[in-house]
Amino acid sequence: MKGILLAGGRGTRLLPTTLAVSKQLLPVNDKPLVYFPLSVLMLAGITDILVITTPEDRPQLQRLLGDGSQLGLALSYAEQPEPNGIAEALVIGADHVGGEPVALVLGDNVFHGYSFQELLRQECRDVDGCVLFGYPVSDPHRYGIAEADADGRLLSVEEKPDHPRSNLAVVGLYLYDGDAVDIAKNLTPSARGELEISDVNRAYLERGKAKLVHLGRGFAWLDAGTPESLLQAGQYVQLLEQRQGVRIACLEEIALRMGYIDAETCHRLGAALGNSAYGQYVMSVAEQFGNR
Repeated sequence: MKGILLAGGRGTRLLPTTLAVSKQLLPVNDKPLVYFPLSVLMLAGITDILVITTPEDRPQLQRLLGDGSQLGLALSYAEQPEPNGIAEALVIGADHVGGEPVALVLGDNVFHGYSFQELLRQECRDVDGCVLFGYPVSDPHRYGIAEADADGRLLSVEEKPDHPRSNLAVVGLYLYDGDAVDIAKNLTPSARGELEISDVNRAYLERGKAKLVHLGRGFAWLDAGTPESLLQAGQYVQLLEQRQGVRIACLEEIALRMGYIDAETCHRLGAALGNSAYGQYVMSVAEQFGNR
């Protein structure tokens, strides 16, 4: 399965900060926001990943992530000059996907939960159609809302409905089979001129090949695209990391535990981060892993 990380957009909800820096580079406690969606793809076992960004932000993201080889990944980059909808990522990434199944994740989403890795690996196995993930929210009129039957079969999906049929928001993680690119290429742009991801999902719904996975108790999802939600994400991550003594979305640790790199490489990556608490943590993880 291929991966696409959509790190484009103008970050208008975070202005004026995003006049100077990509929102994906803003800190969530001790790491850049982009680490969180990238960690999702890594936990799913996906190593061939296309990062889509704006022409202005591409140099900064490339400086941060490089070609991914230091983490055992293959990262490539493409540009989305204008924010023309989430589904445009599938069109931009057509050559990268090459007709294979694909996982598309949004660059400003934070995910964390018990057994999340197992869930991801299970759902990425033999994707037939599309797999969406629903998270309960208290204000469903603000989100894309999905309705499913008791077996998880998608029944409807609506953008910011006046009369929501459920309280399950569709989070920024989408799994598709090899038809997704062709579906996206044949979409009619919305009145705003955008290719809507909900239209891709409806196409699968009409085929009877759309599934909704309910992310319930014990799971956290945050769309960190506003000042309030970015602060909440940082507070959530800080609290868990301080109390549990682990780092959420630590790319080096994930790469080590997934077998993408060895303990020596992990330790070297931590040492390169100097005296930062993050770097010290990476080195300690490598030392513990190497002594097992």
